[in-house]
This record gives sequence, structure tokens and C-alpha cells, in this order.
Amino acid sequence: MKKTTGLLFGLAAGAAAWALRDVPAALGGKPADDRVRRSPRYRDGKFHNTASTHSTPSAEEGRNVLWQYLFGTQRKRPTGPVPLIGPPPGEWSADGLHITWFGHASSMVEIDGARVLLDPIWSERCSPSSLVGPRRLHPPPHELAELPPIDAIVISHDHYDHLDVATVRALTASQTAPFVVPLGIGSHLRRWKVPADRIVELDWDESHEVAGLRLTATAAQHFSGRAFDRDNTLWASWVVAGPTHRVFYSGDTGYFDGYRAIGEQHGPFDASLVQIGAYGESWPDIHMTPEEGVRAHLDVNGGLFIPVHWATFNLAVHDWSEPVDRAWREAKAHDVKLAVPKPGERIDVNDPPAVDGWWQALA
Repeated sequence: MKKTTGLLFGLAAGAAAWALRDVPAALGGKPADDRVRRSPRYRDGKFHNTASTHSTPSAEEGRNVLWQYLFGTQRKRPTGPVPLIGPPPGEWSADGLHITWFGHASSMVEIDGARVLLDPIWSERCSPSSLVGPRRLHPPPHELAELPPIDAIVISHDHYDHLDVATVRALTASQTAPFVVPLGIGSHLRRWKVPADRIVELDWDESHEVAGLRLTATAAQHFSGRAFDRDNTLWASWVVAGPTHRVFYSGDTGYFDGYRAIGEQHGPFDASLVQIGAYGESWPDIHMTPEEGVRAHLDVNGGLFIPVHWATFNLAVHDWSEPVDRAWREAKAHDVKLAVPKPGERIDVNDPPAVDGWWQALA
């Protein structure tokens, strides 16, 4: 009996060690750059939002959310396969303004002859482990190897559903584009062997020029952290500005009064990619509801509204498709031009397809 128990214990310990073997590297590095400490947003050892936020629910709220997440009656998954659109036939063309949504917040902006990849995650899970954590509701619609040459890879913040170690390593090997990131995230990239000359770290209102574009980190209302440390790297929204067109990407954020200032300073925009999913009563100030997403789009004068941060990972206690139903209803109420692409679908911003409600057959 003792031998059997010891064997089972050893097997369990070995299995746990194998399951967690990839976690330490995925946690990333610890920022130690003087630029982090000099940021106006950094004090008392961490970054802060402009307004006071309460991003951490109480222990009781946390237990309630976890219970609802695991055992609630919300529709956690689509009833059938999510329709995916593969790469366009023939050559990619970056002329004009085209946006491809790959799922969740991962998108490619083809603008005025250049290409920007936003928050790419191609892994099966958004987690430090490849064996546990939220799993995709649909496969990536394109393989990374199918992407055209990228001019910049932009990251909004360091949460696992936006900054993925496996995807970063793959893009480091397959592309030559710089990673343009908020302050502190360079520490993660350096640990993952991204060359130093491919890392550009920006504070809010700082810009980097590449391939004829100006990429500007703008304010957001969120938080950061990959391990036990919280808020030691910065979060941001982004302005992608070319000679002719402009695109706004919200990143993850609560609704706040900074959007109007972003629109006044950097807009109007031809399109906005705005977070609409993963909201909850316990974190109202760090993730927007769909209605707030439409409001933010209007504040920045966003042109075509493309909702993101839904349909790929189940990260909250609402139905998987609820965010886009609410966003569509709110967009209609405010006469907002809306596009809801299928994952992998390439949208011509100047001639977007009509919204067809493709997700409703799977709800």
C-alpha cells in the first residue's frame, strides 16, 4: 500500500511539474528601467490610472465571480463551429485601409502601405501554462506563417490574452518588425530573447515612427501584471496614424473621460477597434460594457466601429455572444457605422460589409 501511495504521489508530482514547466518563462521579466520610474504615471512602486479605480474585487466578490464563471448558467461556448475566413487569395495589398480581425483583440491594420499587428495571440490558451487556463472558442483563422510582412507589432498591456510568449517567440523568428509597447513590457520581451533593437517602449503621449506611420501610446484605464506583482508595467490605448488614414485601438480599458481628449488631439479616425467584452459588476472601471464601448467610439470620433475582445476566450460571466448583441443594438441607437467581421475576415474600411448577425445562429 505504501509503495502504491508513493508511486501515485510521485506520478502526480511529476505530472504537476511537467504541466508547470513552461510557466516561469511565460511570467516574463521584472522592469528595472529608469524610464519606468521617471514616468508621471509611476509612483509608490507601480503605475496608476489617472482616476481612482478599484480593479481588484473583494475576496467574497472574487469567490462569487469564480463560482458563476465555473458553474453559472450563462452560455459559455457557441453551439457550433465559429465561421472562419482564411487569408485572401493572391497577394496581400496594404494600400488604402483594411482591417483583419483574427479573434479576441488580435487584429492587423493595413494602412497607407504599411501593416501593424495588434495584440497577437495564437496560442490555444491565454495562460502562463499551455495545459490550464481559458481555452480558445475557435482556432486561429490564419497561421502566423500566412501573415504578410509586418512593419510593427503593437501591444496594449501584458495580460496573457494580449501578450503571449509563444506568439512573441514565433513572430521574433518569422518577422523583422519592432515590438512597440508600453513602458516596462520590454522586460518581458528581453527575457524571451527579442533583440534589443526590436523593442520600443513608450509612455502615454509618446510616439514612434516606422514605415511612414506614427504610433502613439495614449491613455487607458486598466491594470497590468503577469505574476504576483501588479501594475509594474504600463497599459495603453493606441493611435495608428498614416499620411492619409488614422485608426484608434482602445486596448483593455474602463470608460473614462480621456477619450474625448484623444479624439480632439489625434482624431478624427477612419476606424476604431474597441473592447466590448469581459465586463462584470465586480470590475466596472477597468473593462467597458458594450454600451460604453460605443460611447468611447463616439468620443474619439471613430468612423467605422469594429468591436473586439469577444468570441475567442471566455473571460467573464456573461454569455459568449452577449457583448456583440448589445454593441449592435447600441450602435443602431446612435446611428454608428458598424462592422462585425468573422474571425479572419479582411474589412475594407471604405466599403465595409453589412452586419449579418453571423454569431446569432451559434448563440
